[in-house]
Amino acid sequence: MAESGKPLRSGWTTGACAAAAAKAAYLALAGKGFPELVEIVLPRGERPRFALATQVLEAESATAGVIKDAGDDPDVTHGAEIQATVRWGAPGSGIAFKGGVGVGVVTRPGIPVPVGEPAINPGPRRIISANLLETADAIGGPVDVEVTIAIPKGAELAEQTLNPRLGIVGGLSVLGTTGVVVPYSCEAFIQTIQRAVKVAAASGATHVAASTGFASERAARREHGLPDVALIDMGDFVGGLLKYLRAHPLPRLTLSGGFAKFVKLGEGELNVHSKESRVDFGRLAELVREIGGDDALVEAAHHANTAMEVLERADAAGLKLGDAVAARCRAVARDILKPETAVDVLVVDRSGEVVGRAG
Repeated sequence: MAESGKPLRSGWTTGACAAAAAKAAYLALAGKGFPELVEIVLPRGERPRFALATQVLEAESATAGVIKDAGDDPDVTHGAEIQATVRWGAPGSGIAFKGGVGVGVVTRPGIPVPVGEPAINPGPRRIISANLLETADAIGGPVDVEVTIAIPKGAELAEQTLNPRLGIVGGLSVLGTTGVVVPYSCEAFIQTIQRAVKVAAASGATHVAASTGFASERAARREHGLPDVALIDMGDFVGGLLKYLRAHPLPRLTLSGGFAKFVKLGEGELNVHSKESRVDFGRLAELVREIGGDDALVEAAHHANTAMEVLERADAAGLKLGDAVAARCRAVARDILKPETAVDVLVVDRSGEVVGRAG
């Protein structure tokens, strides 16, 4: 809840805004004109509508822009314009992505986009592509297009983010797996977690899975076949969930989360949001040593750019780093929960594949 007592308002990711801008530009380039409001479909079925801030139609391209509304989340990109320029591509080329002004370029490994590519993450690319393909099918238009995403003030805004440290230069990343921004509010989120646990218990659930995000929730569902009522979105507030379950125990808990977040949990950080905690690469390097990493691998881990880079290097060396992280997370959870709650842990990568288990 906000201080006024009103519920916090969700918003839309840069990826959702880019998808709306790309769809509007595609329609204009296809001769259908710019829509007054452009509707897109998000992965979980939401159908938001966006007004256009920019409309430019030229002989061989069309550009549309959407002002990002992040709701009540303190997002540095709130109010920024996200633009998409669409051009026809060569037959059979499919949908190609380019970065325009204010969109960063990846210069270091460990990001889910290859080095040298614009920092448009896989989630937004899927959302943009799905909406363009649906639009092309609806109007009988071409499916081969080049989409350039731009954020006019992106370079300036990126200085307020982790992008420079992560090796994303020249601008912002286009992010968002679900297209929806959940407001960052500890009190509101923890209250939501508590309500979800209460509903699960009241429905007779004896096993719940708490996940840090959409991909890890899908992994928990696949792993255990749990119904929706037993799936808890704990976001970054692992501590809030564990402390509530200590006071209101259930027979079984699965913790499921992304590798980097669970590295922090394994180090004892109970709020794994990037604003509240950081991966300790020195401690992660020591864990690599504990599971058999040689000096070169330990040194590389110590100086890695991202936690995922360490995981990839460990995996290439045949080391079960995901399992080791999962075991540490389970130990942290066991220290908080009462003995009657059994705990298992799933660690997932960005694609939602399980890379570590414990318990």
